[in-house]
Amino acid sequence: MSAINVRRDVKDSFYRYKMPRLVAKVEGKGNGIKTVIPNMTDIARALSRPSSYPTKFFGCVLGAQTTCDDKNERYIVTGEHDAERLQTILDSFISKFVLCSSCQNPETDIIIKGNDIWMDCKACGARNMADMRHKLATYILKNPPAQAVKKQRRQHQELQDDDDMNGSDDDLITQRINKEAAGLKLESKLAQEGWSEDTSEAAVAQRMKELNVKSGSFGNGDDDDEEGENKYEQFGEWLEKEEAPSDEDIIAKAEELGVFGKYKSVQVLMQCIFDASVVAQIPKRTKLLRKFVKDDEKHQKAVLGGIERLVGNEYKDTLLKKMPNILMGLYEADIIGDDVFIKWGEKPSKRYVDKEVSKEIKKAAKPFLEWLENASEEEESD
Repeated sequence: MSAINVRRDVKDSFYRYKMPRLVAKVEGKGNGIKTVIPNMTDIARALSRPSSYPTKFFGCVLGAQTTCDDKNERYIVTGEHDAERLQTILDSFISKFVLCSSCQNPETDIIIKGNDIWMDCKACGARNMADMRHKLATYILKNPPAQAVKKQRRQHQELQDDDDMNGSDDDLITQRINKEAAGLKLESKLAQEGWSEDTSEAAVAQRMKELNVKSGSFGNGDDDDEEGENKYEQFGEWLEKEEAPSDEDIIAKAEELGVFGKYKSVQVLMQCIFDASVVAQIPKRTKLLRKFVKDDEKHQKAVLGGIERLVGNEYKDTLLKKMPNILMGLYEADIIGDDVFIKWGEKPSKRYVDKEVSKEIKKAAKPFLEWLENASEEEESD
């Protein structure tokens, strides 16, 4: 089995970080066809990650069911998938959940703090947040490495007891102990219940409900028909699945679905293209926002509504205290008018989030709103 660089973009044959080349074996026929990855355990060990993490990542990207049988070291993705395609997806997993974003070194450990996933680099000492927008982030939060280790030890002991009773040779036991020492972690209860990225109509509806872009989230409007709502759901689902889409790609998709220029598409956009790093991301997306957000109150309020959902429903612990910075970023980008900001901050609303959450958000935004009101009064005086 050939070894390749963990970072395949590095062509140096003396690059110290290696992993096995992914092997894919297609089994079954018709609706029962599936792709088995027989060396997933070895790959995961090289990356210092549980085998379930990259397996579930494949399911997220491909929209396929996955099965993780750690006891038998059998990892499956439903459907027929060739090794090169899976290897390319694995590159994306490595980029998002293994490499240090500061030094691009794979010597990182996953640390869970609150509702955030951090990658602690042993090479340069940096600690950077993982991509919290990706569906795998939810899985990792519910299945942190520490819990997986405890379960692995328990299951390993069960396996060892069974092997002792059945007279299995010592080599197998030694092999499993060595793998445990290497940091491999077994699947959690959620995975055993069949967690996956299902693409059925019901599953898509549930994911969009979690994203808060279902029809009931928008309120009434001039483009509020059922067919239109499905288009917004499709737009949100596409944004969630795409990896770093360009401004041109996003606009093209919105035009294709017929939602470009609609205020509801603005709310979906705000929730999907930003994450916990929204303060730094706004300047990079200013041109895109200016194309989506028309010069009217409805569109600009949709921007603030999307921010309320992003902060209140997804990154409250991280972003609540950064509300003044977020609003200042939108102000400096000239996306929202002064009067819209001030009107939005006058009282909490349950239009986008729970009323109590809205109250917290607008309280956190008070320093910016007071500054804006004073600046407006001075301008009028001049």
